[in-house]
Amino acid sequence: MGRRTAALGALATLGALAGLAGAPVESATAHPSGEPFSVSQYGGLAFTPDQVRVAAAVHTEQIVTRQDRQTVDADRSGAVTDAERARYARTACADLANQFEVRVNGERLVWTVVPGDYRYEADAAGLPTAMLTCDLSAPAGLSTPATVSIANRHRLDQNGWRELTAVGSGVHIVDSPVPEHSVSDQLRAIPPPDALVLNVRTANLRIEPGAATARPPDPTVPATDGGLVAAGTTWAERRFEALATGRLTPLVVVLAVLLAVLLGAGHAALPGHGKTVLAAYLAGRRGRPRDALAIGATVTASHTGAVLLVGALISTSTAFAGDRLLAYLGVISGSLIIVVGIGMIGTAARRRAGQSHDHEHPHDHHTHTHTHAHGHSPRPGRLGLAGIGLAGGLVPSPSALVVLLASIGIGRATFGVLLVLAYGIGMAGTLTAAGLLLLALQGRIARSQGTPARLLARLRVAAPAVWPLLTPALVLVVGAGLVVRGGAGLF
Repeated sequence: MGRRTAALGALATLGALAGLAGAPVESATAHPSGEPFSVSQYGGLAFTPDQVRVAAAVHTEQIVTRQDRQTVDADRSGAVTDAERARYARTACADLANQFEVRVNGERLVWTVVPGDYRYEADAAGLPTAMLTCDLSAPAGLSTPATVSIANRHRLDQNGWRELTAVGSGVHIVDSPVPEHSVSDQLRAIPPPDALVLNVRTANLRIEPGAATARPPDPTVPATDGGLVAAGTTWAERRFEALATGRLTPLVVVLAVLLAVLLGAGHAALPGHGKTVLAAYLAGRRGRPRDALAIGATVTASHTGAVLLVGALISTSTAFAGDRLLAYLGVISGSLIIVVGIGMIGTAARRRAGQSHDHEHPHDHHTHTHTHAHGHSPRPGRLGLAGIGLAGGLVPSPSALVVLLASIGIGRATFGVLLVLAYGIGMAGTLTAAGLLLLALQGRIARSQGTPARLLARLRVAAPAVWPLLTPALVLVVGAGLVVRGGAGLF
């Protein structure tokens, strides 16, 4: 806990200094930022005896907003006019109406669409997000009991919360499965993570005529921020993004680079960034300190390259959804680790077949003979080291992507690449330190005569055929887990 608090304190201190040195950040609107790839939606349904109305809103975060801008800016002038925003709002609301389906007694309603607005907002770091609002209405016969089904299929391929609310006027909803009031304040605030309405895409209602009956208030859900570390990391990331787009001075450049290194190191310290595989590989292949350094260098190169590649793809085409690209890279990363694990199994099998050998050394002293069995674990191969390094840096950090795209957008591409490189160096530093620490502990255990060394020796003797397969099996399990997790983001 002490180390975690110290690391957080360093981040907060550096971020505060950066905030004092940089230009003032544009004040954020009422809507705070979420994940940079997310598209969040709200549908507020109002029922009367003869009509259904929907107040719909769609909020896109930084990277999605940047991609959509290519469509909004129809004349490619680089500046979005009021006429272009109005034209986009009409098209986007018509698309939403086609995909927001409401059926009354099995009959689909035909919407009359009134585009509300499409406007840009600034997030907590001063980077643009966007809000689309639409009003839908349709005649409906609800003067007699009816069943209503709702299905929101708008932008299904993108992550973000989906919220539905429903109220009645002159009719009442029987045992409604959706609340009357929005926990996100109609996308003006991030709902608490444990709210039960974060991902409601469908709902079935039973509506009866008559005044709405008294209904208990919607349960309040206490807001949670993920704890001190999560809050501090999020704040530091926002300051990092703000520095990339603020006024540059030599001090701000230095602080921004240092903050990028620290954030990269903190990002790699989170679960799922290759530390388990790195440890298993180095332990199973008698790694050396220079092997850990080689993996660190590869992580820096692969993460920087991945950020530049994904940034180029999503900034030049709306056909690439950023979160899906990251999911594909997650699958590739896991597949690389599986290949490394298979290679480790092959090496163990070859050793089992005859590469390990016994030597008998007769000793004349004490009038007896000793037989020493020498098993030689191979050193890590270059392909294996490259695979572990690529896997560790192949999935880019969303924060690094946001900073790169924001820098490019204001003509600071070189500065953006420098920050991405510093972020990768921070990630590599964490992974390298983890590898060096493991090797130091491994060497200390090997030289000791204590309980850990004796226990490992007994395990090797008790299961000589299984022992060499333990670390490859761990590598395979971690790789398979990354493939499954990445694949889950594609469906």
